[in-house]
Amino acid sequence: MSSPHLLTPEEKLADAKKLLSLPRIVVICGPTRFMTEMNEADLRETTAGRIVVKPGCDLKSPHELWSDPGEAEALKVRLDALHRAKIRLADDVLVVNVRPSSPAHGARGHLPSGPALCIDGSLSPLRVKSEGTSEFVSLLLAA
Repeated sequence: MSSPHLLTPEEKLADAKKLLSLPRIVVICGPTRFMTEMNEADLRETTAGRIVVKPGCDLKSPHELWSDPGEAEALKVRLDALHRAKIRLADDVLVVNVRPSSPAHGARGHLPSGPALCIDGSLSPLRVKSEGTSEFVSLLLAA
């Protein structure tokens, strides 16, 4: 008699999303210097009926919450962990300003590792899919 298949946390999350009839969840990644482009992508994804999560803080822009260098460094560590959690939650990853030769270049290791397969080599946009379940969409924006 075979043992029952135990679901992974990722499989449980996918099942819960289906049971809740949630729209697809998209996480936007990329350098914070492209916050304007991320906001535009957020607008387009939201109006297309998707739930969007993205970086909520631009530590390069002055703000009282990260004016102290020590506090800013601790906050960056927490925000990086939060962004990785957003990526795990998402069905799709939309990466702003990533070069075709390096799908995870601008994400600084946030994206799941492993080889990526180019689905559409056109420059606008380049679509790649990881070996995992998330689909990566790269917007090639002028630097």
